[in-house]
Amino acid sequence: MGGLATLTKGQPLYIAYGSQITLRHTYDKNPGSRPCWLHSHAHVYPVRYKDGRGSSHQQQVTCYTFKDVNNWWIVKNPDKEEMVLDDPVQPVKHGDIVQLVHGLTSRALNSHDVAAPLTPQCQEVSCYINYNVSMPPQNLWKVQIINRANDNSKWETIKSHVRLVHVQTNQALKTTGLSLPEWGFNQLEVATDRHMQQDATIWNVEEHRYNKNEDKEGRLRDIQQAELIPMEPTYVSFWEKFWELQTKMLFGAPPADIEHKYRSNPLDWPFVSKNVAYWMHATTNAQIHLLGNTVVWVTGTLSVLSLCALLAFYLLRRRRGFHELNTDEWKDFLFLIDFIVVGYFLHYLPYFLTDRTLFLHHYLPCMLFKVLAVAAILDHIEMLCRSYVTSHSSMVTRYVVVALVAMATWVFIQLSCVTYGNVSLTAADVKRLSWRESWDFLLHQIGS
Repeated sequence: MGGLATLTKGQPLYIAYGSQITLRHTYDKNPGSRPCWLHSHAHVYPVRYKDGRGSSHQQQVTCYTFKDVNNWWIVKNPDKEEMVLDDPVQPVKHGDIVQLVHGLTSRALNSHDVAAPLTPQCQEVSCYINYNVSMPPQNLWKVQIINRANDNSKWETIKSHVRLVHVQTNQALKTTGLSLPEWGFNQLEVATDRHMQQDATIWNVEEHRYNKNEDKEGRLRDIQQAELIPMEPTYVSFWEKFWELQTKMLFGAPPADIEHKYRSNPLDWPFVSKNVAYWMHATTNAQIHLLGNTVVWVTGTLSVLSLCALLAFYLLRRRRGFHELNTDEWKDFLFLIDFIVVGYFLHYLPYFLTDRTLFLHHYLPCMLFKVLAVAAILDHIEMLCRSYVTSHSSMVTRYVVVALVAMATWVFIQLSCVTYGNVSLTAADVKRLSWRESWDFLLHQIGS
């Protein structure tokens, strides 16, 4: 089933005055960028930020990375009070001036000469609240269709890439890609920028419906119903799904030259030389990292190398006429090599030729083969002990298994605080967990 196709099936093509829309950030080449939708909610900007700068204390506008009922906006004609469709419908064209009214709070998208919360060189974007102070609304936006055929082109759903230019200050609406603090629910910052010719200022309408309700309650009901799951699925063929998946994987990676703090190369992975931070609490130093169990990862790497060494040893011995393994045992051993060792390197070696930003999670498919390699090498050693030493000597293998499980469990317990992020950490705790200098944990200075 195609999710977006289900939501957009049968929706009007042309954006008109009175349309209800969701605006998706089209694309961005900045590090860590991800799809998001223009969003607002009833919460306001804090009066003062941590750095001492003041805000407008107006309603927050963000870019939210999930579908949400607060992503809906109404395209309003500035010359009319009503927010319903004209009869006949009046499409919005390139160069037209519009107001964007937030669907649930009925406040208009606004900008003014106040610095954005995280990007002071840009202007704050808000939904205007009338506090009866000397700050009049500045809520007019010019629609610029970037991929228009001509200057009379109409604003189209999905197809049109638009830039929304704030009329009063001649700055373009953009997302900076930076996450707001907890007061902004870690959603992405939206601002206006005088430097308009950049990908971060391009948007497109993803969902669209015509508003035919004249009363506010009816409009709210329409918007809330727009987020309901469609009752009938849209079926997409296997090859359409396959093609979309391959395209996303091929072109969805960030550029290779990005210097990400937690990027790594394939040589860092077998012995857990790098970690990846996913989350950190704003005040307690509780944090979540992708970090392998060192006992499991190192033992797995050594097991794969041991299987390779055994293969070379047996091949050399067989060329000289010595057969430590009978025919059935040799076939079983070759099966292990074909499945485990070949499988491991098929999933590992291609990354040395990959021109993209790599992280530890790219190594996870190899881990399946490493764990199998541990079991395979222990089983092989036990078989050799039974054949060439004594039956009682095979007990040594079992003691080794118990020791490995005990050590892996101990490491799991020690690192569980950064696996689940459920424990507050002091500076001393963070230092204690840094078993390797290359592990990069985070730290707020809250005491030791």
